[in-house]
Amino acid sequence: MSKVKNGDTVRINYIGKLEDGTVFDASEGSTTLEFKVGDGEFLKGLEEGVLGMSLGENKEIRINEAYGPHNEQKVFEYDRKKAPENFNPEIGQRIDMFRADGMPIAVTVAGKTETAFIMDCNHPLAGKNLIFDVKIEEII
Repeated sequence: MSKVKNGDTVRINYIGKLEDGTVFDASEGSTTLEFKVGDGEFLKGLEEGVLGMSLGENKEIRINEAYGPHNEQKVFEYDRKKAPENFNPEIGQRIDMFRADGMPIAVTVAGKTETAFIMDCNHPLAGKNLIFDVKIEEII
């Protein structure tokens, strides 16, 4: 039976969880995730984790800080006076903003004070250890 090696394109079903069991992503039903192993286009730890797996095999793959550590330098205060009228996002809400150079950036509302909104530019999964329950559906 063939095993997954670098350069193979694979289709997997998966459930992505945090260490506390919270599911953050999953393939649904017959929808699979397809990627080329070793191409660097997907999470490195997941690509490395499927190496050597066989068709139909299930495996738990753990990736420490898959999106890097949480960087406090990417957290900032957005002055309420600069916000549009009626701007009142919920804590935890993802919104699109624009950097000073005009480039768009997705941020998470991390908190609120009397004078500002606390915005976090880190990836929502930065600093978190991820667990993927993976099944190899196809090796192409």
